[in-house]
Amino acid sequence: MLWGAHIGSLELRNEGGETRLRATFPYGRETVLAEAIGRGRERREVIAARAFSDRLDSGQDVHFLSGHDFNKPLASRSAGTLTLTESDDALTVEATISADMAQVSYVRDFLSAHAAGLVRGLSPGFRVRPGGETVEERGNAILRTIRAADLIEISAVTKPAYPAAQIEARNWQPIGEVAKRIVNRPAIIRWR
Repeated sequence: MLWGAHIGSLELRNEGGETRLRATFPYGRETVLAEAIGRGRERREVIAARAFSDRLDSGQDVHFLSGHDFNKPLASRSAGTLTLTESDDALTVEATISADMAQVSYVRDFLSAHAAGLVRGLSPGFRVRPGGETVEERGNAILRTIRAADLIEISAVTKPAYPAAQIEARNWQPIGEVAKRIVNRPAIIRWR
């Protein structure tokens, strides 16, 4: 089992010419999407357990991408190379990259960037279903809770909105100040 500073992970293993990926995206983890600037309010978001269950249970296609780019697919449910499993704790992603796909330039780029420690994040791309979110005030912050959304894709990224969904390499063990910066780094992005 891998160990890292975060609970979310992406593990890469080579077996018989194929690369197998196993990743987790934890549910119930609050993240800061935008910090309070001036008199503005901090925007926070949390994805509730099994928020993606309707689309996943119906068997609809979902892609695993490099950097949210549909021109850089790594695996998909329709191709039989992606399995997604939900629990109360996390979404588990299992993908297989064939030896042939590993020869494609953007796939080689992704694998090399991961090996170099440059791609560490896991990020879901989704559409919130009507009535699938709640928004509440919490002091100087606004918290959006996603309870029902259609998962369209999940991507390996350099800077995830959810720090708990970090990619971990087999020998990556940040310590000291590096670990503190990774854990405390806010992600500033727009609402999805």
